[in-house]
Formats: sequence, C-alpha cells, structure tokens
Amino acid sequence: MTPTRKFTKLGKSIKLGAAALALVAPFVASAVSGQASAEKVFKAAVHADLKNTDPIWTTAYITRNHGYLVYDTLFALDENYEPQPQMVGEHTVSDDGLTYTFTLRDGLKWHDGTPVTAADCVASIQRWGKRDGMGQKLMDTTASLEAVDDKTFKMVLKEPYGLVLHSLGKISSNVPFMMPKRLADTDAFEQVKEIVGSGPFKWVADAWRPGSLAVYEKNEDYVPRSEPASNAAGGKIAGVDRVEWHYIPDPATAMNALISGEIDYWENPPPDLSAALKGNPDIKVTVLDPLGNQGWLRPNHLHPPFNNPKARQALVHMVSQATYLQAIVGDPDLYKVCPAYFICGTPLESDVGTDALANQDFAKAKALMKEAGYDGEKIILMDPTDIPQLHAASLVTAELLRQIGVDVEVQAMDWSTLTSRRAEKKSPADGGWNIFHTWSIGADVSSPIANIGVSGGCEERAWFGWPCDEKLESLRDAYAKAADAADQKVIGEQLQARAFEVVPYVNFGQWFNPVAYRNNVKGVISSPVQFYWNIAVE
Repeated sequence: MTPTRKFTKLGKSIKLGAAALALVAPFVASAVSGQASAEKVFKAAVHADLKNTDPIWTTAYITRNHGYLVYDTLFALDENYEPQPQMVGEHTVSDDGLTYTFTLRDGLKWHDGTPVTAADCVASIQRWGKRDGMGQKLMDTTASLEAVDDKTFKMVLKEPYGLVLHSLGKISSNVPFMMPKRLADTDAFEQVKEIVGSGPFKWVADAWRPGSLAVYEKNEDYVPRSEPASNAAGGKIAGVDRVEWHYIPDPATAMNALISGEIDYWENPPPDLSAALKGNPDIKVTVLDPLGNQGWLRPNHLHPPFNNPKARQALVHMVSQATYLQAIVGDPDLYKVCPAYFICGTPLESDVGTDALANQDFAKAKALMKEAGYDGEKIILMDPTDIPQLHAASLVTAELLRQIGVDVEVQAMDWSTLTSRRAEKKSPADGGWNIFHTWSIGADVSSPIANIGVSGGCEERAWFGWPCDEKLESLRDAYAKAADAADQKVIGEQLQARAFEVVPYVNFGQWFNPVAYRNNVKGVISSPVQFYWNIAVE
C-alpha cells in the first residue's frame, strides 16, 4: 500500500500520498530555516522545472525567467515597449546612423567580484547573435563590433538599421543577457558551464535540486538604476533576501501550498483552479500580460511527413482554434480566436491568408496528407504532461490527427525533458520527434523579427523544427529595413501570406494566463515576463 499522511490547512483535511509528501517536504524545510533567520524569503511555484540554465542556448521561458534574476541587459523595454538604457550609461549615434557608441554605467560587477567590461559585452552580443532571430538580423547588418576601452564599445553598421536598440533591449527569448567574456566565448550551441551574471540576484548552485528547487540570493553589490521600475526597465531593486523556486507539477498540491501560505506566488495556475482561487480573500488572481499568449503546433520540417509543405498545410486545415482554446482555457473571457501570425492587438494584426485556419476541413486535410505521400507512418507527438495548457493541446492534436487518418504516438514527458529533446535533429525513429506544442508571449510574436517561429533560416538559424524558406527570410530582411510603419504593415501581410503557404507552425489561438499570489506580496510588475525584482513580502 502507498503510505499516506493527513495535513490540515485552514480547517481542511488534505490527504497526501508519498509523491505529494515529497513535494511538500521542501516547504517544511524552508519554513524551519525561515524561523531560524530574519531573512525575507519569497517562494514561488514556477510553471516548469528548471533543467537547462543557459538562456542563450534555449528559449524556454523558465530559463528566460532564471536569466532575468541572474543577468542584466544593456537596454530594456519600458511599459510602452520603448528601449531604455539599463547597463548602458550613455550612448551616441553618428549622423549617418551607422556608428553606435555605448558606455557602461559605473558600479557594474559580475557576481564573482570582477568588473563588467566592454569586452564582456561584445562577446555576449556576438554569442546571442548566433542564436536569437533578432540577434541574427542585427549581426547581419553589423560591419564591426569591438571594445574601445574597458567601459566603451562601438558597433558600426553596414547600412542604417532602425532596430538596434530594440534588439539589444529585447524583452523575451532569447534575451541578450550579458555574461563575462570567459563564459560568453562558449560555443553558442553548447551550454555555459557556470552561471555568473551581474543582475540583482545570484544563483545558488549548491542549492539547486532539478525537479524540485532553485534558489537565488540578493546581490548586495548590485547598483540599481534610479528610475522607477517599468516593465523590464528602470531600477531592479531586490525586495527580498532570497528567492526560492519550487517545482510542483501537481496543480492541487500547488494550490493548497498557496492557500496555506507555504508558497507566496503561483506562476501558472490552471484556469479551473484560478477561478476557484478568486473567492479566497487571501489570494489575488490577475492577468499581468495585456497581449497574452499565442499557441504553437510546431512540426519538424526535417523529416517525413512534415518535410513536405502539403502535410504542414494539412495541419492548418485540421486545426480549430476554438476547440483548442476551450480545452486549454475554458473561460471565454481568457481567450480569443485569432489566426494572425503576429497576434491580435498589435499593428500587424491581419486576416490575410487565414481562410484555411478559420475553416476546419478534415476532408481537405486528409487529401493533403495523401498528396504529401503519407502512408500510415507513425507520428511522434511529444506531450509535456506537467504543463496543463500544453498537455491539453497535445491531447486535442492527437485526436484530430487520428480523425484525418494519421497514426500518432503520444509520448509523455515533462517540459524540461521536451525542451532538451526538441533540439534533436535525428529521425523520429531514432529518438527524434514530429510534433510538439508550445506557446509564445505576445511580445515575442508581435513582429517578423521578434517572432523566431516564422524564421526560414534552415538548420543553421531557424528555431527548433528548422523551417527552410528563402522567401520568408527575404521578407523578414525587408521588414527590418522598412522605412516606416505603413511599409512594415504591407511586408507583414506578405510574410503572413507566405507563412500560410509554408507553415512554419500552426497558431492554435490566443489566451491569457492568470497568476495567483497572496495579499502580502507587493510590487509585482505588470509585464509579459515574470520578473522577481521589485517584489516584497510583508
């Protein structure tokens, strides 16, 4: 028999099995340590397990959030999504728009005590520019990038490029985080071996327990900017001494931990439980991101059948966004049907080319799969069971694939395992994959440059799934060099039309993830990204 124990919280008896007891144990330990110390500890139940710690190597949002705790950026986007200096103190642009000169502000130190230098920043930009879509485009138009002295570096462009500061201030994956040169010199396709940043918190490597706990301590040497916090910009003030990330894959256990006060914050409560929490006077449930998320069904373009565009087009005809959104979210106040590649609510919102996605047609999907040469081969669908929204999307896709005659094998795994396996380019039969689901925040898909999902950069430069299309890339280049918003709008529509032809991914809808936290938590920043500075626990 499985051993059990009863815990009574707020007058309710909660019966927990051995697995749940293992999840509760970290809270008991941290509560005891908290009684022995006056330090202020902020405990968050995060949306995924932190297994990969290099935010340049992976775009996983859990690693991005980890990056924002540890690292800092040269520029950052404010609440109006305008770039503001962060690590940079002063910068100038030459009259011809080709030469940018950046001087670091005073007081910047790495967590190992050494000063931040211009050479560190040059190496960090170059490494980021090999992996990130915006970084790649910035590096394409850069003639030279070099340190002038310890605090100053210079970027010389081949031609004027209006997205320099927006690129260096990119708010989400991959974020251009600065690292010491000795680490930034690591191959961009390998993870760094040490986590050393200059941000408001330090990584506590000895406390890391993959599958359970990650810990960050206040960086006493950090000198925040004087401006008030605004989105990713302004003063990054560490309001607590210690941040603890607890990975709790069981939603009921996470909810009970929040209600009992064993955690302070829950990053990603499922919609049904967030609705239940709204009636609790000790808990605040709110949406922090005004644009929400865009769901992606991402096929592998390297291997049959989805190396054939007809098979990918079949997926578009197969999908009904409303079906996915009802399964994922349920509450119509928290989702919207939106076929636009560059998300609804942005200047590039468009219905160009969206007819197939707006009108589900199984017969057409079956015909396209046949034209693609599909003959009953097994399709491997990776299912992250610890992310409720993506697990639900996986189950919907599996059923829809069966309805169009596809033999699908759903392989269950946790999200951290999926984010490692999706980097595999080998065939599905040899441990690779055919399909997985993810989502992207609105800020990450609001333009063809920010949206790495529409890159046609092939195996060398495209995101996992590796679409390869010269026309997509030429349109992205044209967008980056467009003279004004009107030209960008035209190019954006052309790019969306092309995307529906080659199908880098299928957009399965737009929704909003609420967060939940206790009323004693103050200073939470409204943003598409979860930041941990500015937060205090009273």
